[in-house]
Amino acid sequence: MTRARAISFIVVFIVVAFFGSAARAQTVDRAALDTEIRTLVGELKDTEQQFIAPSARDREKYAEFLSQPDTGMIRLLPREVFQDKLTIQGGGAYYSFARLTHEYGYGSDIELQQNQFSVGFAGADFGFLTRLGKVAIEEVTLDHPAAQFVSTFAAPTTEPGARDQQKRASAGFDVNGFTYQNRVKFKNKNSYLLRSVGYRISDLLVAFRIVSQDDDGSVVIVWKILKKFPVPQLTVTQASPGKL
Repeated sequence: MTRARAISFIVVFIVVAFFGSAARAQTVDRAALDTEIRTLVGELKDTEQQFIAPSARDREKYAEFLSQPDTGMIRLLPREVFQDKLTIQGGGAYYSFARLTHEYGYGSDIELQQNQFSVGFAGADFGFLTRLGKVAIEEVTLDHPAAQFVSTFAAPTTEPGARDQQKRASAGFDVNGFTYQNRVKFKNKNSYLLRSVGYRISDLLVAFRIVSQDDDGSVVIVWKILKKFPVPQLTVTQASPGKL
């Protein structure tokens, strides 16, 4: 099934299911409707997974790389296009490398929106991105010059410290000739480094490379975890109570 046919099927599937259920509302009991809805939702989710999956051609090309631990290949959909078209929370624009899910709100580490990758989405969470250029994913290791800063950076344990890093990442900064920021424009066939700090969830350093880009704006990336840090904890300082 092509990607265009897949998304057309999703739209038609929802319309038919809605009107079909409405027409039978007076003759079918609620238990039967509940069973039917669960079946339809399950089939829809299966179709969405096919729609969001990388192509067999891309996976075959990186088969040897993907046989290694802590690696993977995913498709990211542009949020501005698919946010309200899929049942996946976040429209397939997000991914958690720690929990291996596109569902937003489960420790998401990366987002695709408006031709940009970004990191840091909730609370005091933050992160850094830097583009490495046309470097093979196999060549990106902890010895890469751009990895020196992000592999040794210690995540703050207080909320003010985390907020400072959020501001720093938003503005962007340079270290040893590399620019780090919480968002970066993507370029096809380029590799990137991502440090994602998610308090009480995960702290990862990930290398990834854009494998391909489709006409719908989605991109397929191949990735590997370079380093796992201890799960960061955050101490929230509370103001002293006022005098009575």
